[in-house]
Amino acid sequence: MSDLAIRVENLGKKYRIGGRQQGYKRFTETVMETFSAPIRRLKNLGKPTPPEEIIWALKDVSFEVERSEVLGIIGRNGAGKTTLLKILSRITEPTEGRAEIHGRVGSLLEVGTGFHPELTGRENVYLNGAILGMRRAEIDAKFDEIVSFAEIEKFLDTPVKRYSSGMRVRLAFAVAAHLEPEIMLVDEVLAVGDAQFQKKCLGKMGEVAKEGRTVLFVSHNMESVQRLCQTGLVLEWGYVLFTGPVQEAVARYGDVAWKGRPSVEHCRRRAGAGGIRAVRLWVGDAESAPVQVITAGEGMSIYLEASVSPEYQRMRGFAVGFGIDTAMGRRLVTCVSSWVGTDVQTSGQRLLVRCHLPFVHLVPGRYLLSSSIAYGTETLDYVEHGGSFDVAASGDSFARQRNGSHGDIDLPYDFEEIDVH
Repeated sequence: MSDLAIRVENLGKKYRIGGRQQGYKRFTETVMETFSAPIRRLKNLGKPTPPEEIIWALKDVSFEVERSEVLGIIGRNGAGKTTLLKILSRITEPTEGRAEIHGRVGSLLEVGTGFHPELTGRENVYLNGAILGMRRAEIDAKFDEIVSFAEIEKFLDTPVKRYSSGMRVRLAFAVAAHLEPEIMLVDEVLAVGDAQFQKKCLGKMGEVAKEGRTVLFVSHNMESVQRLCQTGLVLEWGYVLFTGPVQEAVARYGDVAWKGRPSVEHCRRRAGAGGIRAVRLWVGDAESAPVQVITAGEGMSIYLEASVSPEYQRMRGFAVGFGIDTAMGRRLVTCVSSWVGTDVQTSGQRLLVRCHLPFVHLVPGRYLLSSSIAYGTETLDYVEHGGSFDVAASGDSFARQRNGSHGDIDLPYDFEEIDVH
């Protein structure tokens, strides 16, 4: 028997966009169009024919997955991840190329996929098992485990159409994981469930992989991808950008996700009551000039420039905070002025604050900056990923070791308000 579970060769899928499907026409409309067609052709004579709007969701995609391998498929929204899994699940057909699947496939692609809304949870378990080709006795043997894992005992005989999205995901995952398909395809649907259930699902997928089954896992949670998968496949605009060890795949994805430099104007998320608004966030030198690259183990200064509305001018007691995240959005360092006894005060229309860290033990790579300005318990402005900086390698092995631990990194820092008169 071949050791390959999946072989994909030159796979492509295109869609026609912008077109509208015409409905059925009455007999009189058909007759009228037949007589008016020559006149329309004369009117359009000489006019250029508008080109078809075609988008390739996947193009020239080729890769192989061995039995018992756990492959993480990552990429930005619109990269083609879900389209690929739908082709492998036989939900949609490819436009070109081929995909060979060696084994029974269980998929969890969208909330409620594969469930009949009018049937109860109990009936849908048996329906899904039958679709997978299992005998009733096999489903009976797994039934109690499925119900226990999904935590829906009270609603087992309730029609699925009355389930919440979280309940559907719990039942769908329990069915997919316990009815023993040789190949398991999981899309980002686990994000619908709560944190405790997500952790439970990740643990179950780890068990499934150890049992020798193949898992294809699509997620934007890079920590989960690195923990669960051995290899990674990076998609970008429908093309395979990289296939290889999962750590390298995540690094490549980080490079793609942050091709441009983040800015306050184009931050990922912003919130707050207003009154003081950040206009620029950056890493700079002693004169506050922007610096894009620092050396691992050396010091750095983070600057925040903000505009101050009249009602907040000449006040004190503000708390300014900075966060340093990995390129995947995982928080590493948090610095808050009030934590070190510094009360920030305003004196005019512009506020400039510096946070200095004497040494930064971060491994080489790109890091993202977030900022917050608060007064009392009220957040005036919060900017998520409004700046970035790169860390270059040094000969300090201690710097490489420190960032190997999980959780926040505790580093010394101090705050200073800079006179901007």
